[in-house]
Amino acid sequence: MMNRLALVLALLVMAGTAVAQQPGECLVAQHQLELAPLPHVQAALAAKKLDVLVVGAGSSILPGPDGAKAAYPARLQKALGELLPGVTVTVKTDIKSRRTAAEVIKTINKPLAETKPALVIWQTGTVDAVQGVDQDQFVQALDQGTNIARSAGADVILVNAQYSPRTESIIALSIYGDIMRWVALQHEMALFDRYAIMKLWADLGTFDLTGAANKLDIAARVHNCIGWLLADLVTEAAQQGAPQTEGR
Repeated sequence: MMNRLALVLALLVMAGTAVAQQPGECLVAQHQLELAPLPHVQAALAAKKLDVLVVGAGSSILPGPDGAKAAYPARLQKALGELLPGVTVTVKTDIKSRRTAAEVIKTINKPLAETKPALVIWQTGTVDAVQGVDQDQFVQALDQGTNIARSAGADVILVNAQYSPRTESIIALSIYGDIMRWVALQHEMALFDRYAIMKLWADLGTFDLTGAANKLDIAARVHNCIGWLLADLVTEAAQQGAPQTEGR
């Protein structure tokens, strides 16, 4: 009982720290986070060791020699390391450009076996939208990939496409995003709505997502915020799923 109480109190402290340490430009979109319990993450935190696998496509990386350090998987590891003192956090990636969800699940077993993550963050939907993948096939791939990850002992957070004013009217990203939301609801898992978060930043002028000036710098700042917000979602969702003590 005492161990459970200690875990709950620690997670409450972590969630509060997340808000305090995030850059202000990131906090603008914090209300967009949608939580779902992460029981495997909760167990990993209790064991003081959290392994995360980010499965993604091209928008999960940044170009240049320092691109990997500036991209959101690396920023996520840094943020979680700061927010979870005493917990060894490792974020590994399985990122390849131009992969549909169906192509991801053909090879997902290998990185799952190698990493043994408590959490899989699966960024998908962009390539499927660009290629106009049949929507039923997209649903089936999401279902299958989620079931594979959960069978391997991992929680899953889905991450949808990034928002770009230049492509919004050309590619049906929102349709595939809606499908991902429906699948997330069916599986009772979290959807990190990157599309809505970035659109909010664009609408409020937090980030200029249309201008060419300082494009790489803005991309790095966006990725930094994505990493922080994902870390906030993980800590808060773990708190939500923590065992409740009597009288609480």
